[in-house]
Amino acid sequence: MTCSESMFFLIGLFMSGVLTCFGQRDLIATMPDRLDVLTGSCMQIPCSFNVLEQHKNTFKATIPTFGVWIKTHPDVHQYPGNVIFHSNGKVNRYQGKITGNMSQNNCTTVFFNVTTSYSDKYYFRIDGQPYRATDPKKSVNIVVSDFPSSPIITVSGEVKDGNPVSLNCSAVAPCPEHPPELTWTLPTQFTSDNQLQENSDQTNSVLSTVTFTPSYLHHEKNITCTAVYPVGTRNKTAEHNMMLNVSFSPKDTSASISPADPVSVGSCVNLTCSSTANPPVTNFTWFQISGDKPTQVASGQSYTLNVTVDGGLYFCEARNSHGCGKSKEVQLAIKGKTGMRKTSRLHDGLERTDSPQGQNSPVGTVCTNQATAREEPEEPAEDQPEEIHYGDIDFSKLQTKGTPAAAQDRVQGQESEYAEVNVTGRGAQEPPLNYLDGLYAQVNKRGAC
Repeated sequence: MTCSESMFFLIGLFMSGVLTCFGQRDLIATMPDRLDVLTGSCMQIPCSFNVLEQHKNTFKATIPTFGVWIKTHPDVHQYPGNVIFHSNGKVNRYQGKITGNMSQNNCTTVFFNVTTSYSDKYYFRIDGQPYRATDPKKSVNIVVSDFPSSPIITVSGEVKDGNPVSLNCSAVAPCPEHPPELTWTLPTQFTSDNQLQENSDQTNSVLSTVTFTPSYLHHEKNITCTAVYPVGTRNKTAEHNMMLNVSFSPKDTSASISPADPVSVGSCVNLTCSSTANPPVTNFTWFQISGDKPTQVASGQSYTLNVTVDGGLYFCEARNSHGCGKSKEVQLAIKGKTGMRKTSRLHDGLERTDSPQGQNSPVGTVCTNQATAREEPEEPAEDQPEEIHYGDIDFSKLQTKGTPAAAQDRVQGQESEYAEVNVTGRGAQEPPLNYLDGLYAQVNKRGAC
């Protein structure tokens, strides 16, 4: 049929039978607002319709019932050339077919070998005897491009360290006969499931779901969903990249000292705590190990000290809304500490001399902790009484001798000093002792905090 013959046929067809007034909505068509289609592929237009109550009997009597697709403008009387498809086969400017059952109000249509010239608005019309009508208020916008639109990635729930999570990737399937294939690229092992599904507007899409357990090491790592569309003998691809946002408690928490080398008493040192967390760390806390017990000494990411006594061991804790992380212990070393001495008084007024090595008194304060002397008598000589008498110790009359009684020993790595002392007996019946061999005054140099 020539072009002029087609025009004559259309004019005669549309003018015959019972006509409804143009602009009056006697037919209610339902279809998507928009379809994105690939060149060279097919496109399926989901379509259904309802006939107004006053025309239903007329519609039921219409035999046969044909479907018509109109491009750009719905008025076929004024623009009969806008008809691009008629299911009677007389007009087939666009190669296609109605796959829906018209008797059941289903006008779903598939067009093949789509080109960019198909991009336009399309209206649906029922044509038959004695009923025919167009819905001028509803159209579908067809957008044809050479490249597919990117798939969409969505996350169900919070992505948290150690908790399984599901990621969804969906891609439009304008040609259900040749749906896209979805593949994932993730920084960890996963399982996936792909399926073709119908959307609320009756269009189709492919949905791929992956389930995996994220780690804090996956934070800010990229994931990719790729859609591969078969078009003829070749494929067209589109992808969506997304950065993982993994929530986790503080990890890799560490404490550092600057300067790292041994420092002199009176100098300043800076302790810094670092940690990786998402959300970021909200609270840093510093502890000093005093004896076997950690004692909180400061808050904040940095802790500045004025060194006045022995350094000791320190560690920090970092905390956010998901938990906390603890650093390893660091040693604050003092320069020349093995040669330093500090004089203080015991609770009974006695003076002592001890080394700062091994003390755990808080840095930045003068150590006024009380220490307790430990006495360890030697085996008594045979000609001396085994009973030991104690008296006031007068350091002002102390005489140091270079004899074995003044020997020095080291206990657990700490320097101890021994001296021979005079003891004055307290009882009238107690014999005086000029020298108390084996009596050692050992001073513990670790302050009790």
